[in-house]
Amino acid sequence: MDAKIEQLRKLKEQALLGGGQARIDAQHAKGKLTARERLEVLLDEGSFKEMDMLARHRSTKFGLELQRPLGDGVVTGTGTIHGRTVCVFSQDFTTFGGSLGEVHAEKICKIQDLAMKIGAPVIGLNDSGGARIQEGVVALGGYADIFLRNTMASGVVPQISVILGPCAGGAVYSPALTDFVFMTKGTSYMFVTGPDVVKTVTHEEVTFEELGGAETHASISGVAHFAFDNEIETLLNVRKLMTFLPLSNREKPPVRPTNDDPTRECEKLRRIIPANPNHPYDIKEVIRDVVDEHDFFEVHADYATNIVVGFATLDGMPVGIVANQPASLAGVLDINSSVKGARFVRFCDAFEIPLVIFEDVPGFLPGTEQEWRGIIRHGAKLLYAFCEATVPKLTVITRKAYGGAYDVMGSKHIRGDFNVAWPSAEIAVMGAKGAVEILYRKDIEKAENKEQRTLELQDQYNVEFANPYEAAERGYVDDVIEPQQTRRELINALRLLRTKEDSNPWKKHGNIPL
Repeated sequence: MDAKIEQLRKLKEQALLGGGQARIDAQHAKGKLTARERLEVLLDEGSFKEMDMLARHRSTKFGLELQRPLGDGVVTGTGTIHGRTVCVFSQDFTTFGGSLGEVHAEKICKIQDLAMKIGAPVIGLNDSGGARIQEGVVALGGYADIFLRNTMASGVVPQISVILGPCAGGAVYSPALTDFVFMTKGTSYMFVTGPDVVKTVTHEEVTFEELGGAETHASISGVAHFAFDNEIETLLNVRKLMTFLPLSNREKPPVRPTNDDPTRECEKLRRIIPANPNHPYDIKEVIRDVVDEHDFFEVHADYATNIVVGFATLDGMPVGIVANQPASLAGVLDINSSVKGARFVRFCDAFEIPLVIFEDVPGFLPGTEQEWRGIIRHGAKLLYAFCEATVPKLTVITRKAYGGAYDVMGSKHIRGDFNVAWPSAEIAVMGAKGAVEILYRKDIEKAENKEQRTLELQDQYNVEFANPYEAAERGYVDDVIEPQQTRRELINALRLLRTKEDSNPWKKHGNIPL
């Protein structure tokens, strides 16, 4: 038996080396960690339990039968983050360039299946040269097996993709099907076709970084939700994200202790709204002043910046925050911000994370480009997401709430549970200038001083309509509150809504306006 045990130990030592020390050194030279080193950073110390360490591919074509490394280019298993179980896979670029073959895919599918059975998140660390060409259609079938499981797991367990190297061709669709995509600047990239193919087909000259780097996907395409400077920072922020998420849709998000007084008044908010309604302010200052410890974990920070989404806690309870940003395009809703907001709202609803909405929206962005690209359809995605959501929905109108955008942003009419406004709120069909031009066109035309008459009518309109009180009279907002009381009021509402139950009519699934 001793000899057999010694043989086992040697096999496992061999597996731990992946593609060998020379390739490990090459990985380090690129500023990248190995598959196992990444898991050491991501997971609680000593918690990783590896599965299928001794798996080998079974291909016999193109001389592969002479190269059968243990593990087949991916490390899989379970571990804990902050003491809670997660299922993980980490592709090993030192073995076959992390390329995906039949056994490689089987290992990932096995960990996905386990996650569904036990109700645990799946975190995938991607660093792969793509499909293993030598295995042909078997490799392609392996990708499809993974895609199916991504789809089945959607809304059941959180799925997080961390891109730490190349991710190209069919490989990009698994991350695209998951809930959050992290990338590392300078060393990770994603694209369907690489720069060489792009040059051949479209004659465009483009670098890897320009085409599919972290900053491109974090700010232009919106494919990446997060982009960080190095792998350590990236993996530590995955750990931070996990503090807000439940392990599955069968449990509530984790409540964490806080020393921040739930009755704390936010004095800064008394003065944050500019006297001139056309002047901007930073909605993130409002968010940080209200949430616990002023700690806001923003998602998609560099994409569609006219809407802000992210996670925080109130009285220790995780919440998803959706807020119009007056400091970017006046907080107007356009195609990208609508899609960004809708995706975030649907994630929070799937995993029982209450939604807190800070509203200051002048409407939807006008113009031919937006109309021709389908702002009606894309704007309807955000409306659909808010209407469909059954989690607690709390809305604070800080300033403008105009037109259809008022309806969309968690209004009482679409099952908002707690809707309040600040005294600075302007709830109306449109702003004073546009309204006066429509309502009093003939009056203005007859006036001797048209400009002065227009200003008089705008002032009159503002006094009558640019306030929250008609909405309060009709119960469209539950209360008008002083800004400094916002934190306390939101926490009281969240406590009340802990036992909320709501449901949608039975259906196979809805038909969101994709």
